[in-house]
Amino acid sequence: MSRRRFLTISAAAAALPGRAWAQTPVTRWRGAALGAGASMTLVGMTGSAAGDVFTAVEAEVARLEAIFSLHHPGSALNRLNRTGRLVSPPTELLELLVLSGALHRITDGAFDPTVQPLWELHAISAARGEQPTAEALAKAGARCGWSHLRYDAGRVSFARKGMALTFNGIAQGFIADRVAALLRTRGLRDVLIDMGEIAALGRRPDGGRWRAGVATPDGVIVREVKLAERALATSAPRGTLLDPDGRVGHIFDPRSGQPAGRWSLVSVAAGRAALADGLSTAFCLMDRSAIAAALAQYPGASLEVLL
Repeated sequence: MSRRRFLTISAAAAALPGRAWAQTPVTRWRGAALGAGASMTLVGMTGSAAGDVFTAVEAEVARLEAIFSLHHPGSALNRLNRTGRLVSPPTELLELLVLSGALHRITDGAFDPTVQPLWELHAISAARGEQPTAEALAKAGARCGWSHLRYDAGRVSFARKGMALTFNGIAQGFIADRVAALLRTRGLRDVLIDMGEIAALGRRPDGGRWRAGVATPDGVIVREVKLAERALATSAPRGTLLDPDGRVGHIFDPRSGQPAGRWSLVSVAAGRAALADGLSTAFCLMDRSAIAAALAQYPGASLEVLL
């Protein structure tokens, strides 16, 4: 799972401009979501109308951050992690748990939001210039495990003391999906959304599909992907490093406790950004045959980059 705070910079699927857009009003917004850069391009709207839309989007992002953000002290997620239970969880939290559970099963445990104790162990060890001991890894691993999570409409709880969740491997995609839904309710049909993951509605002003470039952590674009009513998510295990030597990335295998080392860049397209986000995270930890088997369960999803 990932701690992707700067994905749009470090492993971005960044929007690429078209050559000659038609004379259609286009308005752009830049902000932040879950600590990462965010942006939107609206087609056919300018002025105060666009300003109202951007204000609504900012409010929606803030509302969702108050649920999922590990950097928001009072977020629903942090309350759960502190106390081990959360009564009357927000609907959005339950929705993400349901999707996460499905991804956990389909990826044979590679996707697992309960990996947070391992992330914390590696982060602390890396800051000290050390590697976790086998004993420390075993103790942290014992506090992970999707099977030890309980949830329903009334409560979310941990079966083991010291457990913690992170949605950093899927929440940015979920937020992109919710922003897209909000914009649709306001009648917007042609929009490019980047909340750390890309969601493309409709088409560009010139009638073509939106284009996104999949880039390495060094900013080298390795592929251009065309999108219309589709989402794109990119994961790079070394996109954010926890140690100065560049050996410890931010995606960890919940089954082994070790940093991802199989792939350097994974990009997935799907109808939903949350799905693409979760799959791209999990695929960093899976071999080609396992990736193919998982994709077979989601016919609308496609692997765009695997390096």
